[in-house]
Amino acid sequence: METNQSHTTKLTINGSVYNLALLPWVSLLDVLREEIHLTGTKKGCDHGQCGACTVIADGKRILSCLTLGVMKDGSEITTIEGVADGENLHPIQKAFIECDAFQCGYCTPGQICSAIGMLKEGKANTREEVQELMSGNLCRCGANKGIIDAIMEVKKGVYHE
Repeated sequence: METNQSHTTKLTINGSVYNLALLPWVSLLDVLREEIHLTGTKKGCDHGQCGACTVIADGKRILSCLTLGVMKDGSEITTIEGVADGENLHPIQKAFIECDAFQCGYCTPGQICSAIGMLKEGKANTREEVQELMSGNLCRCGANKGIIDAIMEVKKGVYHE
């Protein structure tokens, strides 16, 4: 396989289908930001250590900076731009607002996508479990308490779609 040739890759991103010619070393994060122009997904550390680039791929949360775009050929990707249903915010988004779960907002897109994915996993039942399972998403401003509060509010059913 020639590595300097682009590969046709089909991605469904936020419900829209894209047929892209991608070089094999281009990260999904760069595809989203540079090719599709969805800049809500943030480039933080570019090493998979901060979680700012978290998106949902085929229902699971992933770090888009560590995922090659060609690896997700045929996948359904949801970014922060695809979380809300038009003007109707996702319950996690509503809870983040009400629980003051963000300060500067840089990590918020990744935090929200990670929280949605984590809730779908069904593994987090206590505050401590939520804290552990969200530990890959760093908030340098210290809004962690509000983030965990928001997730727990959604788990309790306070916010609905």
